[in-house]
Amino acid sequence: MTLKIAILKETAPDEKRVAMIPSVAQRIAKLGATLVLEQGGGAAATYTDAAYIQAGVTTEVDQQKLLGDADIVLGVQPPSRDTIKKMKLGSLLVSFIYAKTQPDLVKALCESKITTFAMELIPRISRAQAMDALSSQAALAGYYAPLLGCVHMQKILPMMTTAVGSLRAARVLVMGLGVAGLQALATAHRLGAVCEGYDVRPETKEEAESVGARFVDTGVDARGTGGYARELTTEEKTKVRAVLSQHIAQADLIITTAAVPGKHAPRLIDADQLAAMKEGSVVVDMGAPNGGNCEGTKAGEIIKVGPVILVGPTNLPSCLAAQASELYAKNIYNLLEQVVHNGVLKPDFTDDVIKGTTLTHDGAITNDIIKQFIENVPAEKVS
Repeated sequence: MTLKIAILKETAPDEKRVAMIPSVAQRIAKLGATLVLEQGGGAAATYTDAAYIQAGVTTEVDQQKLLGDADIVLGVQPPSRDTIKKMKLGSLLVSFIYAKTQPDLVKALCESKITTFAMELIPRISRAQAMDALSSQAALAGYYAPLLGCVHMQKILPMMTTAVGSLRAARVLVMGLGVAGLQALATAHRLGAVCEGYDVRPETKEEAESVGARFVDTGVDARGTGGYARELTTEEKTKVRAVLSQHIAQADLIITTAAVPGKHAPRLIDADQLAAMKEGSVVVDMGAPNGGNCEGTKAGEIIKVGPVILVGPTNLPSCLAAQASELYAKNIYNLLEQVVHNGVLKPDFTDDVIKGTTLTHDGAITNDIIKQFIENVPAEKVS
């Protein structure tokens, strides 16, 4: 018997992506697997059932039949506990999990002895770049953020010369220069804006300049260990705030992208800084799902805070569902290529990538950090 891989239909209200697209499914089939799609699973991302069938993927309307004998289950968002109960004992789940916010889900995965590859846990090492779903999705989110901001602005981004005079280019400030931030800068620059980028890590200066932006230098080096920023002293915070406040006040559009996995989004802009911005200026807070980088951000809402329109998107990759799904599907293919050989699932749990990505296996939490966190959560939160 060949390996059966099930593709879930996403049910979250703001989720349009699908874990596998037809063209990539054909490549996975060559690993010795048959793929079955939950009927209509790709429709929201513009991939019809007919396209999957043409690619050799069958469809199934009954989720119990879909999952009951599936060896591998592919999803985007964390599945429901009801979905997990339908899965075959000991099968493999590949999806985002966000374990620290889903302790009850992690417990359910252990109870069903599901092996879980949590896509957000893919190690940030060179060998795993082609599997790094956080980066692939962040790149599209960063691209889309300036476009979303433009929709709410009362001015254009580029300089424009008309018969009655010239219009000045808008000033765009991007705060947080990871994958999303650099893509946001690149998009805004291509659209003709005057761009500035800021990050607590001064080594990002060259990256900002490489996409046509000017780097905001606060004179403070906040580099810490492990690629993360260290805690600033009170004096340093005061110095950084003074410099940034000037640039925030001058911006027509600000995009904030700062995030720390599993933690509340760091505060980058406070109420006083928002109040000092120009009337009609826009802030797109990409940290909204985790509490926001701006004081007053409301996840999933567009609100007016003083002179500023504050946008709190919760799932920007889903706004580009077709290509976000394409990239995510390729991330999954590159991961499955490491564990599926001639139609047999053979994960090597001593491999750095597989070990780092595995959240649960054989009824236990295998990630030490997540295990410690879950064990410290009160029992009623995981019931």
